[in-house]
Amino acid sequence: MQPTTDVETPASPAGMQRKRLNFKKLAERRTNAILERIRILGNLANRSAYEYSENDIRKVFGAIEQELRITKAKFLATGRREFRL
Repeated sequence: MQPTTDVETPASPAGMQRKRLNFKKLAERRTNAILERIRILGNLANRSAYEYSENDIRKVFGAIEQELRITKAKFLATGRREFRL
């Protein structure tokens, strides 16, 4: 029995192209959603409508920056870390 050559596997060029297109579609959609939510968060800067302290702002942006660092590290990870004593 002859193996078929038109089967799409994750490592095949067609599979890689499909994965790339999926990534691009989802990355654009999710990034735009995040950017819109950040713009909405910016509405809270209106001092005539809201009262907040510098500490409040540090907490808000500290949480956002921490989550951003964690997420970015996932993209930049270069493989498994070795355990050493």
